[in-house]
Order: sequence, then structure tokens, then C-alpha cells
Amino acid sequence: MAQQSGRLLSLDVMRGITIAGMILVNNPGSWKYVYTPLEHARWNGLTPTDLVFPFFMFIMGVSMFFSLRKYNFKLSKESVTKVLRRTVLIFLVGLGLNLFGHVYYNGFTDFQNLRILGVMQRLALAYGFGSLIGLAINHKYILQVAAGILIFYWALLGFTHSMEMSEDSIIAIVDRTLFGTSHMYHDDMADGTRIAFDPEGLLSCIGSIAHVLLGFYVGKVIQDCKKNNELIIRNIFIFGTIILFAGFLLSYGCPINKKIWSSTFVLVTCGFASLFLALLIWIIDINGKKKWTLFFESFGINPLYLYVQGDILAVLLGMSGISAFMYMDLFRPIFGDFGGSLAWAIFFVVLNWIPGYFLYKKKIYIKL
Repeated sequence: MAQQSGRLLSLDVMRGITIAGMILVNNPGSWKYVYTPLEHARWNGLTPTDLVFPFFMFIMGVSMFFSLRKYNFKLSKESVTKVLRRTVLIFLVGLGLNLFGHVYYNGFTDFQNLRILGVMQRLALAYGFGSLIGLAINHKYILQVAAGILIFYWALLGFTHSMEMSEDSIIAIVDRTLFGTSHMYHDDMADGTRIAFDPEGLLSCIGSIAHVLLGFYVGKVIQDCKKNNELIIRNIFIFGTIILFAGFLLSYGCPINKKIWSSTFVLVTCGFASLFLALLIWIIDINGKKKWTLFFESFGINPLYLYVQGDILAVLLGMSGISAFMYMDLFRPIFGDFGGSLAWAIFFVVLNWIPGYFLYKKKIYIKL
């Protein structure tokens, strides 16, 4: 644990909004009763829920720029060790979350079906590779590197006919070869057939590396504008608008798809994230509207800790029957099926916020 100061409030707030959003959409009262905007797109397409995780990854890239600045953006024993240590730690925490839920539901006898990858593992790999690239190359080439990664990934999926959910997709083949189907996430195809296909697969991490690098570039924009908030907003807005329109335009040849983290998905979500960040800077840092930010700032200063806490708490409350009781006997009778499901999710977010607020007030920052 460490204490930290001098953080950019807009970044903390946006980071907090994404963490609160991730907890919200992952914990409905009932998966049978979820409003459509709170569901992921079945395959191609985009919903508000599909923006939450990539927004966090984008902000991670922005923050990464400032965290690597203390190493003068140079590859050194100290910088590489720090990056690799954090990468391994975040990956192991994600694996530990999978293990916790798996053991809690299945006991200690079923490790052959433990999922290896997941959200935290994707964050770890994107952070690790993105950081090493940020340390290794001249930053004036960051956009070119990100573009090269996206073009390569697009070509890889196109030439291998892997734009559809299939066991023959190269994404599924790589995961199946390395981990085996028993250690993969299983998802339903359009016809209801259930196959081993991991939305946080290893190969689709290629797109997420570019995602982090685009966030890294926005961090550089903020630094280069030297605290001129109007200039920051203008430059981020222009950048976001360009890549957003590019993503939608290119989607005619490369579908926007979260489950394969397609190149157009990266462009569109980073575009939206850039515009959202520019809006927050305008509201918070230029107009000084900060009274509403406390709730999200509390999430934003300890994001990964609170995400992990939310996952653990969801398992504990689920297995104990508390979450089902709260939904069925409290929220559902008052708000109905869908409203009650959302009410429980909101309550669960607030429940996770309470320890986050305590840490915020005590100025305790838990780093992963």
C-alpha cells in the first residue's frame, strides 16, 4: 500500500465510472431479466455495456504514460523489472479470482476445468506489452505502431477466416492448443451450440495492446499541452473524432466485435473514450463541477482492488443465497423483474463503494 497525490481528477473519475460500470453489468439480480443496454452484443455490434471494459483499458494506457515517465521512458533493469512484476501480479490475481470462484462452486476436486484467462489476465498482458513498447520506441511513432498492430491483427483474422465464432477460428485454435478446451470459456453460437471460445483469448490480446497504446498516446497529448486544458480538450476531441469515424467506416470490412477485440472495435471504443475524457475534462477541470465526482473518484483511486473485491463479494453473496434473497424478496416485489434486477446491481455497486470510500478518506491507495 502506498499513498499518492497529484493525480488528474478527470482520469480518476473516468476510471471510477468504468469500474463501477463493470461491477454493475456483471452483477444483475437475475441474468434472465437484464435491460438490453446492459447486455453485451451477441456477436457483431456495440452496446453501452461493451464500452465499459475498453474504456478502462484506454484509461490504463493514459495512466501508463505518466507512470512510465519517472523512468524517462527508457528500457532499464529497473523499468523492465517493474513492468514484468506488475504484469505477473495482475495476471496471477486474475487467475486467483478464477480459482476462488471455481473452488467455491466446485470444491477442490475439479481443477481440470479451471479457466486460465479472463479480464484481469487481459489487462495484465495488454499492460505488459504496451509498457514495454512505450519504453522501447520513440513516442512520435506510437500511433504508427498502434496502427501497424491493428492492420496486422485485421489481416490475421481476415486471412484465417476468423471473423465468426467458430471452433475453427484461429483465436479458438490458439487457446485450445495452449490450454485445452477444459481451461477455456465456453460460449453459445447463434444456433445454440456451445463451444470453447474465450472472449479474453490469448490471440485477441493483440488488439488490446493497440488499445492501450492509443490511450498512451492520449497521455502524451495531455503532457504535451502543458496543463492548457482548452488545448487538451481540442486535441483529444479531434483525435477521438478521427478514430471514431475511421472505426465505423472500416467496419464495413472488419466488423466491430468485442469478443474477438477486432481492430474496428479498438478504434470505435477508443474514439468514444477520448470524447468522453474530453467531456469530463471540460466539466471537471475547466468548469469546476466537482461535487458529483466523489462517488466515482472513490472507485477510481483503487480500481483494480475494488474490481477484485466485487468479484469475491459476488461469489460469497451468491453462494450464501443473500443476493438471491435480496433480489427475489426485496427488490423484485418493489421494482418488478427487470427493475428489481437492476436495483440489486445498483445496490451491489454501492456495497462495494463503501470500503472504497473508506480507503479514499484515509488516503490509502492499494496498488496492483
